[in-house]
Amino acid sequence: MTNSFRIDRRAFLKGLGGATLALPVLDVMGAEVTDRLPRRFCAIYTANGMSLPLKDHGISEWRWFPAVAESGEVVYSKSTEPLLPFRKQISFMGGLYHPNGPKADPHTCSDMWLTGAPLQNPKPGTYNTAGLDQVIAQHTKQYCRQPSLTLSIDAGTGFLSRTGTISYSLEGRAILAENKPRRVFERLFSLDRASLKTEHERLQRRIKLVDAVAENARALNQKLGKTDRERMEQYLTSLNEVEARLAASEKWIDIPLKKQDYSHLKLDATNEGDPSEYYKTMFDLIALAFDADITRSVAFMLNREDGMGISDTFPLKLGLSKTHHNLSHATDKEGQLNFAKYDLFLSQQIAHFLARMNEYKDRSGSLLDNTIVLFGSGASTTHNPHNLPTMIAGGANMGIKHAGYWRNGETRMSNVYLSILHSLGIEQESFSDSTGTLSNSIFSRA
Repeated sequence: MTNSFRIDRRAFLKGLGGATLALPVLDVMGAEVTDRLPRRFCAIYTANGMSLPLKDHGISEWRWFPAVAESGEVVYSKSTEPLLPFRKQISFMGGLYHPNGPKADPHTCSDMWLTGAPLQNPKPGTYNTAGLDQVIAQHTKQYCRQPSLTLSIDAGTGFLSRTGTISYSLEGRAILAENKPRRVFERLFSLDRASLKTEHERLQRRIKLVDAVAENARALNQKLGKTDRERMEQYLTSLNEVEARLAASEKWIDIPLKKQDYSHLKLDATNEGDPSEYYKTMFDLIALAFDADITRSVAFMLNREDGMGISDTFPLKLGLSKTHHNLSHATDKEGQLNFAKYDLFLSQQIAHFLARMNEYKDRSGSLLDNTIVLFGSGASTTHNPHNLPTMIAGGANMGIKHAGYWRNGETRMSNVYLSILHSLGIEQESFSDSTGTLSNSIFSRA
């Protein structure tokens, strides 16, 4: 006998005193729900490229890209050895580039990384275009509490050509990033009715104030210089982004969060303290947010370009010889070795994140199996916009067939992004300046 009974995928049990308990995914919810695994995306950016020492330096074992032995075996470098335990879940991608990269100010490569936009010649009234993370968020936001999560080593957006975020709205405006672990935790896991109401009231006061002076603001805008106009636009964009996030959170307020263990979090970690403790805490928060299905699209900027921000001093805190930006300009053996040792440090942080993602289990597989993780930089060596260091991890349940190291001549980064979209089930015809999806690659469903 066929059972026609169906319940909503967001159903919950109600008990005495109004207590509620969210239901797990059940077969009675229907195949369209039970067969639909969460599909997630996480972009992780590091500035200044990676160490790619020359042959004359005599330290080729420290080149970030892996080597391929005559037997076909992919040999990891010393700077990526911490990633070896995940070698069946990651692929290094070679030969990638943005066609607009060589045309733009090289310090804007982080702005372009997820967009591929013609920053050297933007459309009138704009600067950037939609970022990959935000396109994905538009397709996943209906399933989770918050459309996306934007993190950075420095909060806010920075300023034009020296931005502190890699996330750009559908209109191409920089999205404010958060950098304090405790504030991220409170936003994700502590938004009850009282705090939601308080934040909403605070936002409404700010919006009313902006509306009240809107006419004067428009008149003022005509008198402002280009930089000040951009700052005003960023401020208004931030109001819209917060308003959208609060509206999304309100819809979920009666549905309890998944029970999780937060005891390992070090929420008092700061970017002024131990770099490893800070990064690992931020990565732990991302993994927990994915596990609780709070969001399915995350962008995290580990470092800023051109020596901007506090992370430029991280190599010094680790006992290396120079700041991050200065190491990236090193042309001698010792400088490149120190640069590579900082790459090693970053690999250790990424390995910690991938391990966390493997610990948490979905209905089928691990979080990592149902997440595409993109890690890379907007330059290879100093200001070089070709052969962008790129690694893709996870996505086994989205058709990703890892190959260790993949390269097919010179390949547009936007074609990789279009392939990622298709793997996530987002069937766009194009993204930025793409010419198509990758063929004979790790993307079997592209």
